Amino acid sequence: MSTTDLIPVISKNFVNPDTIFANNQMSLQDIEIYGFDYDYTLAFYSSHLHTLIFNIARDILINEHRYPEGLREYDYIPNFVIRGLHYDVQKALLMKIDAFHYIQLGTVYRGLNPVPEKEVIAMYEGSHVPLEIMSDFYGKSSHGHTMKQFMDIFSLPEMTLLLCVNDYFMKHNIDYEPVHLYKDVKEAIGDVHVRGIMYRAVEADNEKYICYGEQTHAVLRKLSKNGKKMFLITNRKMHITWHERHLTKNYLQNWRDLFDVVIVQADKPGFFNDRRKPFRRVTDKGVLLWDRIHHLEKGQIYKQGNLYEFLRLTGWRGSKVLYFGDHIYSDLADLTLKHGWRTGAIIPELRKEIKIMNTEEYVHTMTWLQALTGLLEQMQVHQDPASQTVIQQWINEREEMRLRTKDIFNAQFGSLFRTYHNPTYFTRRLSRFADIYMASLSCLLNYDLQHTFYPRRTPLQHESPIWPEQTKELLLEPKGKLSGRQMDTIFILK
Repeated sequence: MSTTDLIPVISKNFVNPDTIFANNQMSLQDIEIYGFDYDYTLAFYSSHLHTLIFNIARDILINEHRYPEGLREYDYIPNFVIRGLHYDVQKALLMKIDAFHYIQLGTVYRGLNPVPEKEVIAMYEGSHVPLEIMSDFYGKSSHGHTMKQFMDIFSLPEMTLLLCVNDYFMKHNIDYEPVHLYKDVKEAIGDVHVRGIMYRAVEADNEKYICYGEQTHAVLRKLSKNGKKMFLITNRKMHITWHERHLTKNYLQNWRDLFDVVIVQADKPGFFNDRRKPFRRVTDKGVLLWDRIHHLEKGQIYKQGNLYEFLRLTGWRGSKVLYFGDHIYSDLADLTLKHGWRTGAIIPELRKEIKIMNTEEYVHTMTWLQALTGLLEQMQVHQDPASQTVIQQWINEREEMRLRTKDIFNAQFGSLFRTYHNPTYFTRRLSRFADIYMASLSCLLNYDLQHTFYPRRTPLQHESPIWPEQTKELLLEPKGKLSGRQMDTIFILK
């Protein structure tokens, strides 16, 4: 049987992009309180926002940091980078790293050009990145770490700007200090948010930048109708009219009526660890009140605070709370590790990747790639010259197909979730810090609130597969000795 014959069989297992996936068993029946981040959890933005952030930050570099005017030649490049990448601050290299701290060769960029594999291996004395130079727990480059991991969707324009500025300096043979460049770009991107420049631009043209959340509103109404408590904890500097328009367009209900508690400018992840900051109430006009907070009241907006005070005032503790966010470190890590909350990761890129995985091209490529890998594993015992020639041809073909598979997702960096064969460092953290993950909050509409999510029991390397779909392996029955590329082979489904 050929790999083409297997495609209809595999196609029956196509994945629904609106599925919720489980890393850990969890029942919605046990969840009484639902919490949410805001950006890219409740609210989604058009691709125009990334262009806006890039352009504003680029102009800040030129106008305030005295960077060359020639940088205005660079525009934002959509879909050039992906989330989860690491940036070596001292070497000015952007790269993808797998769950075992190995660099995926072919995904290392200096400026807008890939770095040759030999050069990467020479710089790192191999492809392994030692733990001591990796980013800290929250993906930041600090305390002697030279790597920064970009886990925020808002970081896509930041990565692109880093690459573009590096590219300009190299093209013009400008001697520069990579550490200064990284810090300047980071500061410029931060100013876009902190100064409110981006918010004013979005407020001036809501229709261009904000994707209105009819399905988000449907999820919140469903939870409210079933008697669930809901709260919002966001780092967003709350702009009342902006958020009201997003959550309640075409609805009469005031957006604050959807939540039992609303906390803005929370300063996550500090919110989850720093006990010192008390809550302050914010008026509708943005005025901070001075009175001590004894209760967190529905319909009010609170600023800063900390999780320990939040727990004391609400009594919402442990596994009856499920919190959703898009940032695996800032939103989810502390909650699951320190406080026992259940966590849900919103991964918008998931929908696109699943649709790619459901294509015939991907299925055909992966089926043959797996078959080639099986052939190499079993036939490497043949040491005669003719057999070794065939095996080397297989190795070369496998490498070509691995590159093709990467390019299907993203020509520069491949899939968010995998390197060539290993999970990415992003996936490793996702599987540890999120009980469930999904493409958008709207996926909850496909499940009743009694549903239990079960993770798949995938076999460990030393375990025998026992489920039918896992035993349909391609096995090779050689006809005689390997004799060349035209050797007859028969593939049999076990």
